[in-house]
Amino acid sequence: MKIDAFKPEHAGKMQFYLAAIDDQLKSERDAPTIGILLCKEKNKVVVEYALRDASKPIAVADYTLKKTLPKELKGELPSAAELKKQLKGEVGS
Repeated sequence: MKIDAFKPEHAGKMQFYLAAIDDQLKSERDAPTIGILLCKEKNKVVVEYALRDASKPIAVADYTLKKTLPKELKGELPSAAELKKQLKGEVGS
């Protein structure tokens, strides 16, 4: 996840990470490793040129931060207080 717009060098860094994962972690029975870059914004032309010759599958998507949680998700996620308790080990997992 990037806090800024997509840059071509993000594709190179992702190729590096994918190669390391394939070499160090992936087994023969695993499906192909896919890289997903989430960026604050993207220019489709820049993304296309940056990924045109990529040897591994990479997807680029943009995201939008919201100040409030959508109504359909309220009550589905733990509160900040509940998360703090879980991180401190006060609530059983």
